[in-house]
Amino acid sequence: MCLAIPSKVISINTETNMATLDTLGVKREASLDLMQDNVLIGDFVLLHVGYIMGKIDEEDAKESLKLYAQMIHAMQEEEEEIKELEQANQ
Repeated sequence: MCLAIPSKVISINTETNMATLDTLGVKREASLDLMQDNVLIGDFVLLHVGYIMGKIDEEDAKESLKLYAQMIHAMQEEEEEIKELEQANQ
C-alpha cells in the first residue's frame, strides 16, 4: 500500500519545475513533472515519493493531516508503552 501525503506548496521554482512543500511541518522539495494541472503557492497537493501527484481540496487536506497526526500520536504512545514493558521485564 502506498500513501500520498497532503502538503502545502510554499514556493515554486519554474526553472527546475520543483516545488517546496510543507508536509506536517517538514519542508521538502518535490517534482512537478507528473502534474498536468497548474499548481500555485498555497495549493494543497498530494506528495508521493518525491513527486506531486495531484491537487487536493484544502478542507480534505486538513482533515487528512489531522488523521495523520492522530496516527503518529497513537504510534508514539504505543512505542512508549512497549519501552515501559521492556524495562519492567528486565
